[in-house]
Amino acid sequence: MNRPRWLEVLGLCLAFALPPWRAHAQVTFDRLLNSGREPENWLTYSGSYSGHRFSSLGQISTHNAPTLAAKWVYQTAATGKLETTPLVVDGILYATAQDDRAFALDARSGRPIWMYQHQLPADIRPCCGRVNRGLAILGDKVFLGTLDAHVIALDSKTGNLIWDIAAADYRKGYSFTVAPLAVKKLIVIGVSGGEYGVRGFIDAYDAHSGARKWRFYTVPGPGEPGHETWEGDSWKVGGAPAWNTGTYDPSTNQIFWPTGNPSPSNRGAGRAGDNLYSNSLLALDADSGKLNWHFQFTKHDEHDWDATQIPVMIDLDARHLIAQANRNGFFYVLERTTGKLISANAYGKQTWSSSKDSEGRPIADPSAAPTLEGHTVCPGALGTTNFMAPAYDPQTALFYVTARDQCDIFSTAPQPYEAGHAYYGSAYFPSEEAEPYRGFLKAIDPKTGAVRWKFEHTSPTWSGVLCTAGGLVFTGDAEGNFVALDAARGKPLWHFQMGGAVYAAPIAFAVEGKEYIAIAAGSALYAFGLP
Repeated sequence: MNRPRWLEVLGLCLAFALPPWRAHAQVTFDRLLNSGREPENWLTYSGSYSGHRFSSLGQISTHNAPTLAAKWVYQTAATGKLETTPLVVDGILYATAQDDRAFALDARSGRPIWMYQHQLPADIRPCCGRVNRGLAILGDKVFLGTLDAHVIALDSKTGNLIWDIAAADYRKGYSFTVAPLAVKKLIVIGVSGGEYGVRGFIDAYDAHSGARKWRFYTVPGPGEPGHETWEGDSWKVGGAPAWNTGTYDPSTNQIFWPTGNPSPSNRGAGRAGDNLYSNSLLALDADSGKLNWHFQFTKHDEHDWDATQIPVMIDLDARHLIAQANRNGFFYVLERTTGKLISANAYGKQTWSSSKDSEGRPIADPSAAPTLEGHTVCPGALGTTNFMAPAYDPQTALFYVTARDQCDIFSTAPQPYEAGHAYYGSAYFPSEEAEPYRGFLKAIDPKTGAVRWKFEHTSPTWSGVLCTAGGLVFTGDAEGNFVALDAARGKPLWHFQMGGAVYAAPIAFAVEGKEYIAIAAGSALYAFGLP
């Protein structure tokens, strides 16, 4: 049993007490494909398969945004920070909290419907907090990845456990923090654990039974293409985790999934080569997991510049593109049918590259490599951006991303690998020579790579972004402010102090014709609307 019987009974009672118009509908693959037709819902982690995080709801606009007010607050009672992106389906909001708690709320009032708490072992090994970024939904189930490397399915009506699959051995450092992606009849999920020397992978599970249908190892083994890019046996502990949610192109049946750093993250000695497929964007066949193409943003990474930032599909001038604001400080635009690089432009402070190869890919300066004594490199290990979800607005044709200017001193030292223990091979810390960290929301033109406008926060922040048809872009900051800005100009129009730092991304939804904006801050979930 994962929870007391009385909690199950309470969940059932609350679920069946819902008004008739709030009956739990089936979320079919067709609904996911055509999520833009029902903007009142938020059906996937990024709002749609494209990764846009754009809502066509426009009731809340630049004209009335200053009147926004909090409509309800749900306290999760969890310890730590929320990084969840909620889903909203037909008036029901589904979200997660720390330590793999999942819950359902009445989206209009914030009233709890059910709660599920996964029972975790005492010796889990999460890298960077006991966090979870959200759920996937398909049919009558919601799907959760856990910190002990399980994938589970819950009944969306009651929260009852339907199936539970162990994907890997958490004692070796494997875990899941990512929101899964539902595609066709599959639940796709990428593993965390690059700080523990895991061998990264992306899995697909049958939504009905939980049977694993395919696995793509992000570090190729002997005889597989890319294996030669690893020195000796370094591939066995090569890292390349896949800890943020990808996107899906139904026209080509390709899943685009980003990957993270090689292991050890900040010491390249002993793993000579490009270290594929770390720090890459992978185009995988959705049915088989077969690799169609890849693009590596940072070869032989020695600065922990995971490329797990969400790839965003953009169609411009009859070209089918995919864009990523990378942790290494460059904004990349690729052809999404072939992976050919179109452009790579710096969008923040960087000192690691002063030239490009014949394809236009930034080349690392040898002087940027970590040393025993340590020296300053920009961006720092946290990157120009990180896991913070970006957004793309088809009305302004701008790409919005939380960014920071920061530099670190990188030093390196030998470290033996020990299963289940942190494996960095390095140390990094803020540089006293550099300016203090600065945080921004930046609007980038994908056609040129130019930063069209930027809004500076009082400190670097970890918030994701949302844009809407009302001409607004929403984001948060590390001081707990939730901010609405004019999407075309970057002018701030409204803010609300939530009392907890923002590590999550906003969403938009509507109930009974009223638009709401929701975001997590601290350990609470807020919903805002018009008076």
